[in-house]
Amino acid sequence: MTTGAPTPTYPARPRRSRMRTFLPLGLAAWLVLEIWLLTVVAGAASGFAVFLLLVAGFVLGSVVIKRAGRRAFQNLNEALQRGGAPSSSGSGGNGLMMLGGLLLMIPGLISDAVGLLLLIPPVQKAIGRYAERTFDRKLREAAPGTLGDAFQQARMQRPDGKVVQGEVIVRDEPGDDTPREPRPPLTR
Repeated sequence: MTTGAPTPTYPARPRRSRMRTFLPLGLAAWLVLEIWLLTVVAGAASGFAVFLLLVAGFVLGSVVIKRAGRRAFQNLNEALQRGGAPSSSGSGGNGLMMLGGLLLMIPGLISDAVGLLLLIPPVQKAIGRYAERTFDRKLREAAPGTLGDAFQQARMQRPDGKVVQGEVIVRDEPGDDTPREPRPPLTR
């Protein structure tokens, strides 16, 4: 039965990205593989050996995260005492080191292997260079007005490194005789 009313047109739903489609499937496959591998190792050795392996991974991961956190905090303190930004040479692998420690803490043999791989300095440097290149490329491809453009603008610095304090001044329109109250200055 038709009423003569136009059928509503809904805007087309945006296409779902491949990452949103395959990430849950990848995580489910990874969990199944981790559990299967733990049962295989438990059958070959013993359940107690698997338990000790998981506890050792947790302890080693917590030690790695603690050490990387201390290094990052120390680097930040030194940079603040110098009055500059933290150097990328000293803190290059702290984030990847923390990620490796986190992967060691997650129960499973595959995550332990990837976590141990991330603790190797040449692997950290290669992944860090790849991530930096990818991030820079994504920033260059960002359209004006997007979040990437905001990051691009935030990275621009004056050559002398000075910050200029300012305040907003509202100019009265010609013919507008209404007095305005002064506005407070902008502060950080």
